[in-house]
Amino acid sequence: MKEYSAMDLKTTIKEVISVFHKAPKVKCTTRNMQLPVDLKKVIAVIGVRRCGKTYLLFDTINRLIKNGVAKSQILYINFEDERLSLKQHDLDLVLQAYRELYPTVQDKDIWFFFDEIQNVEGWEKFVRRIYDTISANIIITGSNSAFLSTDIATTLRGRSINFEVYPFSFDEYLRHIKIDTNIYIPQNKAMIINKYYDFLLYGGFPETIDVNKRLRNEILQNYFYVMLYKDLIERYKITSTQILKHYIEKIAENITKPFSVNKIYNNFRSQGLKADKNILYEINTYVENIYLAFSITKFDYSLSKRNASLKKMYFIDNGLLNTLTMGFSKNYGKLLENAVFLYLRQNYNSMYENKIFYHKPKQECDFIIYENRKVTTALQVSHNVEEKTTLDRELKGLKDAMKEYKLHKGFIISSEQEFTINDEGFVIEVIPAYRLFLNRNYRFNN
Repeated sequence: MKEYSAMDLKTTIKEVISVFHKAPKVKCTTRNMQLPVDLKKVIAVIGVRRCGKTYLLFDTINRLIKNGVAKSQILYINFEDERLSLKQHDLDLVLQAYRELYPTVQDKDIWFFFDEIQNVEGWEKFVRRIYDTISANIIITGSNSAFLSTDIATTLRGRSINFEVYPFSFDEYLRHIKIDTNIYIPQNKAMIINKYYDFLLYGGFPETIDVNKRLRNEILQNYFYVMLYKDLIERYKITSTQILKHYIEKIAENITKPFSVNKIYNNFRSQGLKADKNILYEINTYVENIYLAFSITKFDYSLSKRNASLKKMYFIDNGLLNTLTMGFSKNYGKLLENAVFLYLRQNYNSMYENKIFYHKPKQECDFIIYENRKVTTALQVSHNVEEKTTLDRELKGLKDAMKEYKLHKGFIISSEQEFTINDEGFVIEVIPAYRLFLNRNYRFNN
C-alpha cells in the first residue's frame, strides 16, 4: 500500500511539473526588488501571505528564460497545492519525478523554485541536500520570518541569503496600474495625488487593486482569517482563539500609540476575558513572525532600556488595517504614519538589525533612525500641517529630538504640503508623502 501511494504521489508531482512547463508566460509587475541569480546561495524570499512572493519567483523565472535557460530546466513546486500533501519522507519524490520527466538534464543545470516550502516539516534538510549534492540554484519562499531565518541559518550555515517582500509600495502600485510617475507633468501629478489617497486607504496587496470596495474588503478579510487560523492557530498550536483575535484587534486599534501587553492584559480581565499574560507576549511575537504587524521601541543608547520600553505597533498594510478597524477609514493621520513606517522599514531596516525607533523623553517624535552607532534622522508624520497649532505641536516634538541628538535638520512628512522652516537654528523640511514614496533612495541628510 505504501509503495502504491508513493507511486501515485509521484504521478501527481509529474503532472504538476508538466502543467507548469506547458503554461504560458506569467505577466508580472516589475518590483523594486530583483532576486539575484548568480550568488550560488539559497535565496529565501520571506513575507506576508499574498504580498507577491510567487510573482517575484515568476519574474525571476521569466528573466532566466529570457537569458537562455530552458523552461524544462526549471522545477517549480507550490507546496500549498492541495494535491501535494507532502511529508518529509516524500520530498525525494520531487527529485525522482523531475528526473524521470527530464533524464537528459544535468543536475547542476536545474533551477529549483520551492514556494511556501515551510509547509513541509523537515524541508531545510532536503534543501541542504540539494545544495550540497545537486545544484546551488535554489530559490524558496515562506510566510514566517522566524521559522525561515532561524532554520535556514542553523541548517545551511552561511549558504543562504534572505530577502523580505512586502505588498506593493506606492511606486510599485502606480507601476501596476500603469500611471506615469513623472510628477513634473501637471496631469500626472494630479493623478498621482489622487491615487496616493487610494493607496493610503486601501493598501498595496496586489489582488485588491482595481476591484470594487465590497470585493476588496472580502479579499482582505479572507487574508486575515487565513493568517489567523493557518499561520497562527495551526502553526503555533494556539488554543485561545478568542483571545488571539481580540489581541490582534487591540493592536490594530492602538497602532501608532505606545502600548503594553500588561495594559491589554488588564483590559481583558476587566471585560471578563481569561488570558495568560505569558501567552499574550508569545502572541505578540507570533504576530510579528508572520509579518502581520511590526513593533518599534523607544530609543535609548542602552539596549536593555530600549527592550524594556513601551512598544508602538504598525500593520503590514493599510487596507488590511482598515478591514479590522473601520473607524480608521478616514483617519489619514494614523494611516499616513503606518505607511511612512512601512517605507522606512523597507528602506532602512534589515531582518537582523532594527534601525527605526521613536523618541519620547519629553515630547514625542514619531521616528528616529539610528545608523552606524548614532542617530542620523528625526521625523514627524502629520497628514496636514496647515493649521498653526498642528504645526507647532509637531515642531515641538521634532525639535526636542533634534536637540537631544544634535541634529541640524529635521523632517515632517505630510500628505501634500511642501516647504522649509528655519527655526532656532534648525532647518525643518516638510515633505509630501507622495514624493517621498516615489523615491525609495531618499536620504535624510543632516
